[in-house]
Amino acid sequence: MAKSCNQKAKILYLMKLFLEETDEQHTLSRKQLEEHLEKFGIHTERKSLYNDIETLKMFGMDILYRKERPEGYYLAEHEFELAELKLLVDAVQSSRFITEKKSGALIKKIEGLTSRYEARQLQRQVVVADRIKAMNESIFYNVDKLHMAIASNQQIMFRYFEWTVKKEMCLRKDGEPYQVSPWALTWDDENYYLIGFDMDAERLKHFRVDKMVDIELLLEPRGGKEEFSRFDIASYTKKTFGMFGGEERTVRLRFENRFIGVVLDRFGKEAKIRPDGEEHFIIRTEVAVSEQFFGWLTGLGRGVMILSPEEVKEAYCNLLKDIANVYGEEK
Repeated sequence: MAKSCNQKAKILYLMKLFLEETDEQHTLSRKQLEEHLEKFGIHTERKSLYNDIETLKMFGMDILYRKERPEGYYLAEHEFELAELKLLVDAVQSSRFITEKKSGALIKKIEGLTSRYEARQLQRQVVVADRIKAMNESIFYNVDKLHMAIASNQQIMFRYFEWTVKKEMCLRKDGEPYQVSPWALTWDDENYYLIGFDMDAERLKHFRVDKMVDIELLLEPRGGKEEFSRFDIASYTKKTFGMFGGEERTVRLRFENRFIGVVLDRFGKEAKIRPDGEEHFIIRTEVAVSEQFFGWLTGLGRGVMILSPEEVKEAYCNLLKDIANVYGEEK
């Protein structure tokens, strides 16, 4: 009975061999194919093996036969090219919101999308131990629930936490739940964020998905549709630094020309820029004024200056003075 079942599954095992054991540099001869199938308890004859290979080719598998060494059959084209899989591995490695444990599991699955020989090249790229990664493993399930709530037009309830200096989770609002209408997910500053309408505060807010716990879908339909219809996610992420909110202001900034790449990366090619002499340019743009915005400016050193409005310029100068005073007190 078992032998009969194995015979019925023969073509599936054959497909598995081509997917996992062959590529352009690694072939299997007819005899090797027969030997591999024998390991699965499947005996095959030459004619039926050829028929099965033809069936797989008709199914869409790009199986070729090479006469020169290494002689034999091989799968010429896998669903993903090796270069594409390397990009996927790099994306998983560099994503901070994916934990180290989940990174390893995802990369293992990516390796299964090519032959075991090409998978070794992916393994040599895997260096995740020293990367800064998220500590909350539940983010995958959170994202799934949020997509489900958005698709089904349902409000959600959840609790929100922040980390303490002891690396412990501390719930905000003393553990009281947030009731939010979820509208969109966005990936910014290497983290996933939910854009939602806070039903209590009656305004749009953003929440880091990896800091949301105990998410529940409610039967109530979402609110805040009109507010979200006026919301531009792309514009929001451009003017919000580190996803920290602040009063939105139109500012004029003066940069040295060497910072043009930094500015375009931050504000996009549509930013309003004009030359200012031979060595500088001026940009007029909207930003959410916050200490994170000022910190970004400080990181560029003397090569940038706030021109207007005056109150934003003054707030930046006061912050720098306060920081200098802190160090002066220590001295």
